[in-house]
Amino acid sequence: MLVISGPSGCGKSTICRSLLEDERVVFSVSATTRAPREGEVDGRDYLFLTPEEFRERAEHGEFIEYAEVHGNLYGTLRGPMDDALAAGRVYLVEIDVQGANQLQRLGVPGIYVFIAPPDFETLRKRLVGRGTDAPEVIERRLLKAHDEYEERVKYDHVVVNDVIERALNEVKGLAGLLPAEETR
Repeated sequence: MLVISGPSGCGKSTICRSLLEDERVVFSVSATTRAPREGEVDGRDYLFLTPEEFRERAEHGEFIEYAEVHGNLYGTLRGPMDDALAAGRVYLVEIDVQGANQLQRLGVPGIYVFIAPPDFETLRKRLVGRGTDAPEVIERRLLKAHDEYEERVKYDHVVVNDVIERALNEVKGLAGLLPAEETR
């Protein structure tokens, strides 16, 4: 299992989309109670649930982990992970820092990678450039990013996303997804 997390706007979704071009990689579709963003598809980007549906599934033990982030619930479903790992594939989990910490505390084995922004000014520009959040939401995300950045020491690896191709290749190398000649 390859666990990718980092602050909002650090580029983890871009890296994960690129990793999914490899047929050996299976994406963990997280469940969430937040509203879909423009272009997101239920069942592909997230499994969008009502708070009631989410809580019911949690009560039935269907999540490996779940947490509240920015006022919404997010969780990783157990069944798809078990299926992918049994088939010998890389199970890619894009998850917030709180969820990754929870997975580690539960002893879930994997390669834990923290994607870091080159600096917080770049992170601010990325969040503003998205055009998806109100200014107060961006400020809340930046405050949280500082806290999340402190958690990077708990990860197996920290990858600074200064140049996307370089960061992507570093993650591919950590996951064993580069051809042998590129890992030397």
